[in-house]
Amino acid sequence: MSLRFTTSARIPTTPAVLYAAWLSSEGHTKMTGAKANCTAKLGGAFQAWDGYIQGRNLELQENERIVQAWRTGHFSAQEPDSRVEITLRADGDATEVTLLHTGLPAHGMRYLQGWVDFYFSPMATYFSRD
Repeated sequence: MSLRFTTSARIPTTPAVLYAAWLSSEGHTKMTGAKANCTAKLGGAFQAWDGYIQGRNLELQENERIVQAWRTGHFSAQEPDSRVEITLRADGDATEVTLLHTGLPAHGMRYLQGWVDFYFSPMATYFSRD
């Protein structure tokens, strides 16, 4: 049985700005503070956190939803990619980001805090500077 969780955060920017940053190498690098190589192409491969995270874009709904196949360097070769679904919803002067992470292996619950520490917190700091 695979693991799953949902987490969310309120990020001080618009869904359009956040969507573009997530799928851009420069934007992703700036908002997380770690090197990323991303693309806004359906089926396109990406790497984040200096190659620790790898995957590909499965579904893209501009400014609303990003679905990605996702894995880290801690996944064994026998473990399939997990799936990350990011939904973006305008909430006043911010964006409510909801992340559903499914298909995780037995060690996958560690990523729940990782999303907060390595994505939501640095994103909130980065976008609050604008």
